Amino acid sequence: MPQGKPTVVPEDGLTTRQRRNRAVLAVHTGRGKGKSTAAFGLALRGWNQGWDIGVFQFVKSAKWKVGEESVLTRLGQLHEETGEGGPVEWHKMGSGWSWTRSSEGEDTEARHAADAREGWEEIKRRLAGERHDLYVLDEFAYPMKWGWVDVDDVVATLRDRPGRQHVVITGRDADPRLIEVADLVTEMTKIKHPMDAGQKGQRGIEW
Repeated sequence: MPQGKPTVVPEDGLTTRQRRNRAVLAVHTGRGKGKSTAAFGLALRGWNQGWDIGVFQFVKSAKWKVGEESVLTRLGQLHEETGEGGPVEWHKMGSGWSWTRSSEGEDTEARHAADAREGWEEIKRRLAGERHDLYVLDEFAYPMKWGWVDVDDVVATLRDRPGRQHVVITGRDADPRLIEVADLVTEMTKIKHPMDAGQKGQRGIEW
């Protein structure tokens, strides 16, 4: 895409403006570092455009505080206080989704699977209602891989979502059916990593 221009102009009957303003489904996959980081960077750009941002964090522990959560939550507060940017919601599966009771009892795979399904059902409701401009479904590739949510349901829902709602999904081993329906797919490839040399994660780099 030299100078940001597409290499092909399809004969789809759409104007350049109509084609430019179509909603994008993006997938960040692969074994390399940076999948979630890139998705949160997209959320920051969206916030700057005044978009309504919804982050739904699957798999990661509720106790794990990532820097992007603090920043985006504060930006959501700034929007409430000044009107700058757009609203932000951040939801974590591990702490119990905000629209249902927090998970209780033994920490089992069955419970995690049920929580993931509940999260996806809420996302479906929000997509149907055109709630957000950008949905960040962080680590959502894993519940699909593990069979916790139905991949065909995910693909059909995202393919047929109404309005101009952008969605970005992160996680290794994205399902081929998801990749097929996506508009933008990036595979992060690890070349080198400090952990290969025995170096643990550090502040500002991993979180």
